[in-house]
Amino acid sequence: MSEYKCKRRDFLKMCGAGISALAFARYKGLSRCFADQEPAAKPNIILIMADDLGYGDVGCYGNKTIKTPHIDALAREGMKFTDFHSNGPMCSPTRAALLTGRYQQRCGIEGVLGWDHGIGMAPEQVTFAEVLKPSGYAVGIFGKWHVGYVGNFGPVTQGFDTFVGYSGGCLDYQSHIDRLGNPDWWKDDKLVAEEGYATDLLTDHGIEFIEKNKDRPFCLYVPHLAVHFPYQGRNDKADRTIGKAWHDLKRGSRKDRKAAYKEMVEALDDGVGRIVAAVRRLGLEQNTLIMFVSDNGAYNDVGSNGPLAGQKGRLLEGGHRVPAVAWWPGKIKPGSVTDQTVMTMDILPTMVAMSGATLPDGLKLDGVSLLPLLLEGRDLPQRSLFWRHRREWAIRKGPWKLLATGEDLHLFNLDDDIAEQNNLADAKPQMLKAMHAEFLAWEKDVTAGVKWVRK
Repeated sequence: MSEYKCKRRDFLKMCGAGISALAFARYKGLSRCFADQEPAAKPNIILIMADDLGYGDVGCYGNKTIKTPHIDALAREGMKFTDFHSNGPMCSPTRAALLTGRYQQRCGIEGVLGWDHGIGMAPEQVTFAEVLKPSGYAVGIFGKWHVGYVGNFGPVTQGFDTFVGYSGGCLDYQSHIDRLGNPDWWKDDKLVAEEGYATDLLTDHGIEFIEKNKDRPFCLYVPHLAVHFPYQGRNDKADRTIGKAWHDLKRGSRKDRKAAYKEMVEALDDGVGRIVAAVRRLGLEQNTLIMFVSDNGAYNDVGSNGPLAGQKGRLLEGGHRVPAVAWWPGKIKPGSVTDQTVMTMDILPTMVAMSGATLPDGLKLDGVSLLPLLLEGRDLPQRSLFWRHRREWAIRKGPWKLLATGEDLHLFNLDDDIAEQNNLADAKPQMLKAMHAEFLAWEKDVTAGVKWVRK
């Protein structure tokens, strides 16, 4: 007879003899025995990241023309963020911050990485995959990497168990050829050929990963190509071929780019729905957090940033305030809406808090855990947040945002002026001075001793 059954038998005998619960609680080894028999399951984590999806591109954020029923359902059944920000207004910086839970400047990745095979995020940077694996998690990525060339700086060198996707900034959805005319579709650390529309393939691989790891804790990261150019729907032909460079985002066989964009968003939404359906089918929904976010804002000529000024590549709100929702049935209150200011780098600390993982000694995170906000609706700690990109920088402090473009300073109260139309710099000189000084101190801190990949 097992130890557990013996102790349970003895417990029943004690109860029959009238022994108190308090006395039994002191029975040697009982609590440990029960804990060993029924350990709490560690929650699964699914992170789906869109590429270049604007604040106004989703139905639950006000879009009336693009159909996104599955993302909208996540918001309706979970929490919608109205003040979620990407760490950068372009791809690579945001991804570096997401992977490390730190400002991308600490990683030396402030700009978009190109196709130089010798540059990438340094191996000593600690990713969420490397943090979660010692706690028993299977960790997979299916999609866009873009913090280094996969052959030398790929996901499997940074803790991920498996990877299918691509290295660079953008890819032909059909031929899987990059801007330089090179194949860029990988399985782990090897180039492979795989037919199919990229959005659907990445969803397929993500679902396969869920099914394979349904009996253990897992973290699935799906950084989609969609809706980055080239603008191609499921039924469009390939535009790129091997050996021919292709840089112009306005080129391509699809002339109605807005119509193609709509199809791409809706294909992305289909993928979200399929992943949610797989989680439900396997009975994992009560133990799985799904977060959906975008890596930066949209280009205004094809996408929508809603009421926000600016677009991808700028530090006006349209460049970095993005749609984001979180779904965890039984844990997150359905229909929750939060105006707490959140950044991409907060996701890794949230994973740590959920999983019980331990950070390496001395590792400094800049993000904070969102778990109290998600589960209890509690406010996040007060903090200042920072951006720097090319000739622009910004600091956010409560509702106040100081934005510098070259030598020009702009101070906005975002509670009253989300479109950043009313510059209050002249009316608030002391606030401007204090926020500028705070930015300079942050800049000195995050760049101290950093070897830059590219500025």
